[in-house]
Amino acid sequence: MSKYYDIDDILVKEEYVPVLFHKTANGVTIDPSAETNCAEQGSKVDIPFWLAHELQLRQAVSINLPACFDQKTRLEVQADAAYVDLRSRCPYFYEFGCKLEPLVTDRTLGILLSTAFKIRYKEALTKVYTAAHITASKYLSFLTKEETNCKPYRFCHGAELCLTI
Repeated sequence: MSKYYDIDDILVKEEYVPVLFHKTANGVTIDPSAETNCAEQGSKVDIPFWLAHELQLRQAVSINLPACFDQKTRLEVQADAAYVDLRSRCPYFYEFGCKLEPLVTDRTLGILLSTAFKIRYKEALTKVYTAAHITASKYLSFLTKEETNCKPYRFCHGAELCLTI
């Protein structure tokens, strides 16, 4: 269920995702410079997640993974997850990934999210309690919104994680 008044939930749903249209759809092009206001069957368009989700429920589109979850990000997370700047890729990296996971064909997205969060959580705690202020503040700029919030974060698979800094 959607959290109607939660600004973070609203912002997550505004993230753009690439979709492939299975049917022609009128009134869905976001580009104001487009000559027509429709997307033809077979066209690939980036649209907000909330719209992509509704169109997928109507079997009009299939959702692809956005660039923030691409192979480059996965390799960087595998190499050293603690120092990957996830915030610049997507401020709501985990929540957005959890909303996407049941809608895409890639079944490794959940593993990527949980692995990255666990490694980054441990590293953040270490930095906060042992590092100098300058080093810790530089590291904090890499953290996503979920990682810097003090409220518990319910993860895709039901595990509740919280990072308080």
